[in-house]
Amino acid sequence: MVAADGGAEFALELGLRVDLVVSDFDSVSIETLAAVERAGARVERHPAAKDATDLELALEAALRFGPERIVVLGGASGRLDHLLGELLLFAADAYARVEVDAQLGVAAIHVVRRERVLSGQVGELVSLFAVHGAATGVVTDGLVYPLRGETLEPGSSRGLSNVFAAGEARVSVERGVLLAVRPSGSVSVGS
Repeated sequence: MVAADGGAEFALELGLRVDLVVSDFDSVSIETLAAVERAGARVERHPAAKDATDLELALEAALRFGPERIVVLGGASGRLDHLLGELLLFAADAYARVEVDAQLGVAAIHVVRRERVLSGQVGELVSLFAVHGAATGVVTDGLVYPLRGETLEPGSSRGLSNVFAAGEARVSVERGVLLAVRPSGSVSVGS
């Protein structure tokens, strides 16, 4: 597992083993850093004045392990600009070869390229947002308000507040990238 800065403390609280900590170390305690190093974690130090956030550096480090899926665990509090930056980062082209999911506080976020099957509860909200350009040929199945080959534009509320009609929903897109946001969802960490 790769931890970004204070994420090492969050990982320890969850009982997760940290393999690598990536950071400028401005928000992790000396005690936590020492604990993960004693447990065998490698430390990748970066200067405070850098051109990428700690999360972006951690995602780049995670790619070096060659995963099929990356799950980001974090809080949803803090600065709005950082939260927006994180959401846009998840859908960046750099991560197009891996499935990306995130649990940010009580919200689950899933990046949809081509097709994803999302698990949820009947009646649970899910919103679809086009990022980095239009998402064309969007088709959904298992949602109350189906989309049938539609185009979702960035900045449009067209995909906002859909509802699971079944325990699973299939979302596909011919071209582009979607963020599927489940405001009260949970991400499976084990699969």
